[in-house]
Amino acid sequence: MSSAQKSTFTDSALSDKVKEFLTRFKDKNGEYKYVDAIDQMMPKNAKHIIVDYNDLVTEIEIERMFHENPDRILDAFSRAIKEALQTRFPDYAEKIKDEVRVRIVNYPSERSLRQINAETIGAITSVSGMVVRASEVKPLAKELTFDCTECDTPTKVVQIKGMDVKIPVVCDNPNCKGREFELKPEASKFIDFQIMRLQELPEDLPPGQLPHYIDVTIRQDLVDNARPGDRIVLTGIVRVEQESVTGVTRGHSGLYRLRIEGNNIEFLGGRAGKTSRKIEREEISPEEEKMIKALAASPDVYQRLVDSFAPHIQGQSLIKEAILLLIVGSNQRPLGDGSKIRGDINVFLVGDPGTAKSEMLKFCSRIAPRGLYTSGRGSTAAGLTAAVVRDKTGIMMLEAGAVVLGDQGLVSIDEFDKMKPEDRSALHEVMEQQSASIAKGGIVATLNARTSILAAANPMYGKYDPFKNITENVNLPIPLLTRFDLIFVVRDIPTKERDEKIARHIIQLHTPEGTNKKSVVDVDLLTKYLAYAKRGSPDLTKEAEEKILDYYMQMRNVESEEMITVTPRQLEGIIRLSTARARLLMKDKVEEEDAERAIFLIQSMLQDAGVDVNTGKVDLGVLQGKPRSEVSKMQLFMDVLKGLEGDNKVAVEEKVFVKELEKTEKFTEEEARNYIRRMLREASIYESKPGHYNRV
Repeated sequence: MSSAQKSTFTDSALSDKVKEFLTRFKDKNGEYKYVDAIDQMMPKNAKHIIVDYNDLVTEIEIERMFHENPDRILDAFSRAIKEALQTRFPDYAEKIKDEVRVRIVNYPSERSLRQINAETIGAITSVSGMVVRASEVKPLAKELTFDCTECDTPTKVVQIKGMDVKIPVVCDNPNCKGREFELKPEASKFIDFQIMRLQELPEDLPPGQLPHYIDVTIRQDLVDNARPGDRIVLTGIVRVEQESVTGVTRGHSGLYRLRIEGNNIEFLGGRAGKTSRKIEREEISPEEEKMIKALAASPDVYQRLVDSFAPHIQGQSLIKEAILLLIVGSNQRPLGDGSKIRGDINVFLVGDPGTAKSEMLKFCSRIAPRGLYTSGRGSTAAGLTAAVVRDKTGIMMLEAGAVVLGDQGLVSIDEFDKMKPEDRSALHEVMEQQSASIAKGGIVATLNARTSILAAANPMYGKYDPFKNITENVNLPIPLLTRFDLIFVVRDIPTKERDEKIARHIIQLHTPEGTNKKSVVDVDLLTKYLAYAKRGSPDLTKEAEEKILDYYMQMRNVESEEMITVTPRQLEGIIRLSTARARLLMKDKVEEEDAERAIFLIQSMLQDAGVDVNTGKVDLGVLQGKPRSEVSKMQLFMDVLKGLEGDNKVAVEEKVFVKELEKTEKFTEEEARNYIRRMLREASIYESKPGHYNRV
């Protein structure tokens, strides 16, 4: 359009053109889509209508205007909607006359946050990202009324853009020389206003780059629409505002910063009752769906999937299988009373250095439809869950951490043992309740954190000591250990055959062929396969139920030997793992073989991490602090001491005490003396006089 044409297009002509489009447009069903939308405004008490950009393709002038002067076309839409409303509901139109506007969906030129630069200033754009901060909602002045202190004449000041308030200089009354003014809030007009920060999606982030972010201002009924952790597509106009530089008086700084003024928010992946777009990684085309279904139908699909997970790592197929089940997860089941049963699976790897734990974690967060990777050394409780920060404008903002941003995905936490205990304890709630609560700076909130946790840690003394129980090998609190469905001990035991296999595999990785295995599924297809598999919700069959119940009852029955083996938490774990396996194989029923495999995984975990090294038997007490053998020994020790003390609390001589302990046949002389030293250290007994002991 030439400049001559541009100038002849007056605002009213533009409004008429838009009004004509709104009243004449028919959708494919032959209905007047926008006339209906305007008619619905009063019953719904709405102040906006949503216009699909795809409907504007035939309206060349309107579409062109969006690229040339977005503010002008949006104003034209507001006026056109207002006029259309006035003919239908004049009273309602009068009531909301200043607040009518249009929201644009499906705006085509979607940019990444990196492409928003100086060239885009003043243009309308849509950008995808993750909400990492959201401020509280504040009123923003739209029209201020001041009274002159001398003659009480009201003076109006209209605030169009920006946050600087302009105070009138001279009174509107020509006979008054008053220069003092007082704000009248009740006669002024305000609108809701909120600031959000949008950050690049982790999957769009180029490796080794810092994520870009941009601040977004949103007004009126868009406020409080998106929460920290939501993935959204934001449509809005790129603005620029002056940066206040320290030491430079405002108004003289040449430095500006970009900001987006939000026009509409669409949710990626969808949210109940909201407009949504599909996430690229989770969007599956019909051709891909065919490939996925063909892959799922092949007989050796399970083994192929396991082999395709981190093919550059030799062996460890049990751990790879567990991680695949973790990515797919189980269904979260809401109960009638409003509570939910956790569907996410948590896995913990502990083992010797150099056993490719970190590599598996990295690969896992790379192929998961939604995955984040963090390291324990650089993570705090606030960074993992949520924090309250004060913005430079003084507004308190809620900032989401890793597990909130990874909602409905997974978070890999490496170096889990290197985290500070107080930071690690923030995960207790996340792993069981699936939420992250925060109460700081007057903000009390509970955010969704439906996240699977995959953690890896090194043993306390460098290498895993097979003669010590897992709790003595890993510096982790017991309540946290019991929240993991599966715990794997990755040992580096030299065996000639295996070592040669691994060495050849590593050498081959450095040759031009690399890992060209025929059976390996392509990484992109694997991600799409897992995203597709996550949609399933298989139900337990009677056979699977029986299988799980039999195993549970059989393991609980070992009570006669004074050993706890499984608890209801493990039972839930077995159900989750069975469902995840059925989901991974895209079945609509959880069959007996799925339950068998889940039981096999739990059993192998118990054989691995849940064995009491003193008795050589499987004992879940190992994972819960003290094995049963320890507890019963300690009980016996205290009972013997109590008997020797009698009612008068006599000091017991060491020699007599050791003899009595030997008589029980549970202690040798050396063991008895060691036990006495240990109980002294733990302050369970004390030395009342040299060589004599009493209970504390």
